[in-house]
Amino acid sequence: MSKAILQPFEDFQKARFTFVQSIAELAQRPQNIIALHSAGVMQLLRPLLLDSVQVIQQSAALAIGRLANYSEEIAESVVQNDIITQLIYSLSNQNRFYKKAACYVLRAVAKHTPQLADDIVKSGALDPLIQNLSEFDSSVKESAAWALGYIAKHNTQLAEQVAEAKAIDSLLLCLQEPEVQLKRAASRTLSYIVQHTPELANKVAERGLEIIPHFLTYHDTQLKRNICLLLGNIAKHSIDLSILVWNSFPDPRILLACLADPDMEVKKNTAFCISEIVNKGPENAIKIVNKGGLGVLVDFVSNVKGESRMYGIIAIGFIAAHNEKLAEAIIDVNGINFLKQALETESSHQIKAACCYALGQIGKHAPKHANKVAENQVLGFILKNVVTTDEKDDLNVKARRALKKIIKNCNLLRCLEPLIKIAPPKVMKHILEQYDKFLKDDRDYRRDFSNSGLRILLEIKADKTYPSELQAKIEKICRDNYQQEVIEYYSPDFNEIINKKMEDKILMY
Repeated sequence: MSKAILQPFEDFQKARFTFVQSIAELAQRPQNIIALHSAGVMQLLRPLLLDSVQVIQQSAALAIGRLANYSEEIAESVVQNDIITQLIYSLSNQNRFYKKAACYVLRAVAKHTPQLADDIVKSGALDPLIQNLSEFDSSVKESAAWALGYIAKHNTQLAEQVAEAKAIDSLLLCLQEPEVQLKRAASRTLSYIVQHTPELANKVAERGLEIIPHFLTYHDTQLKRNICLLLGNIAKHSIDLSILVWNSFPDPRILLACLADPDMEVKKNTAFCISEIVNKGPENAIKIVNKGGLGVLVDFVSNVKGESRMYGIIAIGFIAAHNEKLAEAIIDVNGINFLKQALETESSHQIKAACCYALGQIGKHAPKHANKVAENQVLGFILKNVVTTDEKDDLNVKARRALKKIIKNCNLLRCLEPLIKIAPPKVMKHILEQYDKFLKDDRDYRRDFSNSGLRILLEIKADKTYPSELQAKIEKICRDNYQQEVIEYYSPDFNEIINKKMEDKILMY
C-alpha cells in the first residue's frame, strides 16, 4: 500500500492512543473527574475497550477504573453503558495487562454500594475473577483478589456468593504465594468474607488456620494489619471459633508481641483480635492471662491513645467480666489507675464508654473489688459522664450501669459521699441503699457524716422536685442513725424550727 493510504490509519491510531492516554492521566486528578464525566467521556471510552491495539484497550480500562473510583454516580454510568459485560468477557481472553486493568474497574465499581456489587455479580464476574486468582502473573491475582474483596465486604449475601463460587481455597493459595502484595490482598479479602457470619468464618478457619497465624512473623506492616483483623473477624462469631483461633498460634506470644508493634493500625487490630478471643469465655481469658497477656494489655492501655486504646480497654473489661479472680488480677497490675487515666484524658465518647464498662465489670463481683475501684477515686469521673451527657447517649448508659454495679457492692461510704451532692435520682437511689445498709455499723464515719453529708441529705429531702421514694429513704436513714435534735440542727429550715419552739414556749407562759 502507498504511504498516502496508510497515513490516515496511522494518524487515527495515534489520535486514539493520545486521547486515551490523556484521559487516563487527567483521571488521576480528582478535580478533573466531574468535567470529564460531563463531557461524555464514558461513551467515548467504551468502544476503545474493543480497540485492535492492546495498549489502547488497557489505557481505556485504566481510565474507566479511575473515573468509576471517584463516585457512585460515575460507577453507575459504567454499568448503564454496558461496559461491565465487555470487561468480564475480556477477563478470559486478553493479556495480563488488560486483565489487571479490568479487575481494577470491577473493584472501583463494586466498592461504592451493595447494589453496584450485586450488578457485577449478576453480570457473571465471579467465575472469571476466581479463575484469575490462578493466573501466572501475581499482579493479576492481586487485582482479582481486591475485586472479590470489594464485592464481599458489603453484606452476607454477596460474601456467601463469593464463597460459593469457591473463592476461599484460591485465596488461601494466594496467601501462600511469595509476593507480599498478593498476600495483603488475599488476607484482606478473606477478612471481608469472614466478617459476616459464623458459617463463612468457619469455612476459612477449617481450611486456613493452620497457616494464617504464621504470617504475623512477616516484617510487613500492612500484612500484619490484615492478618490480625482476619483472625479477630473469625474469633468474634463464637466460642468454638475463638478457641480455634487461640489454639492456632504456635506460640501465643506472637500475637501479644503485635501490641508493641510500631504501627498504630497493627496495635489496634491486635487489640481487637484479643478482645474477641477473651470475650468468648473464661477459658480463653485465663489462657491469655497465664501467658502474661494481662500485663501486656495494661501496658498497652497506659501508653497508647485514641481508637487503638479502646480495644485494649474493651479486652480488659471482657477479662474482668468472667470471674472474681480475673478481676482481681487486673487490680493487681494497677489496671484501675490506667482506666481512670483514660477516662479522665480521652475525649472520645466511645473510649470513655469502654472505660466505664471495664470499671463496672471489675467492681461488680464483690465488695473488695468495688472498694478498690472507689478508693482510686474513679466514681466521680464516671458520674461526671452521667451528668454531662444525654440519657440516650451510649456513654450515659454505660456510665450509669457501671455506677450501679460498683455502688451496689461498695461499703466504703466515705468514697460514696462526694457523689451525693451531684448524683441524679437514678444513681442516688443506689447510694442511699448503701447508706441504709452500712451507716449504722460504722460509728466513726456516722459521726463524721453528721458534720459533712447529713446537711446535704436533708437539703435533698427538702427539695420537692426529688422523687418521693428517695425522700422517704433519706428520712429513714436519718431517723435510724441520728437523734431528732441532730436532724433538726442540720435541717435547712433549722431557724424556722427554733422560732416555732420559742413561740410555743411563749404561748405556754
